[in-house]
Amino acid sequence: MARGSDTSGRQLVPAAHKALDDMKYEIAAELGIPVYQGSEDYWGEISSRDCGAVGGRMVRRLVQMAQEAMIRGQQLS
Repeated sequence: MARGSDTSGRQLVPAAHKALDDMKYEIAAELGIPVYQGSEDYWGEISSRDCGAVGGRMVRRLVQMAQEAMIRGQQLS
């Protein structure tokens, strides 16, 4: 494993947990996946395919947000 790549379960930005959790359930609702916030993150009845779809959309949305932030930063210079 590369040096520094093991976070041992530690969150890099702990304050982001709620925002990411909100995003996860928002995307699940958009996809029509029957999970609801407060379900203690148990998605045992949800297929791996559906869970992967939520994760994939989260990654796409986060990349888009980062790209937009980079563009805004470049325009400010």
